[in-house]
Amino acid sequence: MNSIPLHPPRIEKSRERLLLGMRTRMSLVENTTQALWSRFVPVAKDIGNRKGAEWYSVEVYPDTYFKTYDPGKTFEKWAAVAVESAATPWPTGLEQFLIEEGLYAIFSYQGLASEVHRLYQYIFVDWIPASGFALDQRPHFALMGPGYKAEDPDSQEELWIPIRKN
Repeated sequence: MNSIPLHPPRIEKSRERLLLGMRTRMSLVENTTQALWSRFVPVAKDIGNRKGAEWYSVEVYPDTYFKTYDPGKTFEKWAAVAVESAATPWPTGLEQFLIEEGLYAIFSYQGLASEVHRLYQYIFVDWIPASGFALDQRPHFALMGPGYKAEDPDSQEELWIPIRKN
């Protein structure tokens, strides 16, 4: 199966997550995701207090980002992993990021990373307006397992979209 899910997302209250990673500012027009991950992955092997084997791709959007579609608008993008605590020294160039607990719609995706935009379009254009939920102003993130390969049709990830009751 590729892209749009045939079933509704899982709705879940997420726990607080402490992440360690690298960030950049980018837009959809000037997408520097690959460069960010190319810098982060070699350094991530030196993180000593990692919690789990998942990888986090996090987006922090400005308040007005979703008011009108403009692929040139910038947002903050993180490549990160979860850590047990902030007490342990970490490799140079990394920063902490805290995702606070909150309600999320979790969509499963299997397919090419270059095609995931179809699922995002479904989420923002179709699912959210009909769901009884509104988009919340908190970080969005994709959760990828240790075997994730971006352009492998069998790769799987979960898209965590912050929501609140209407």
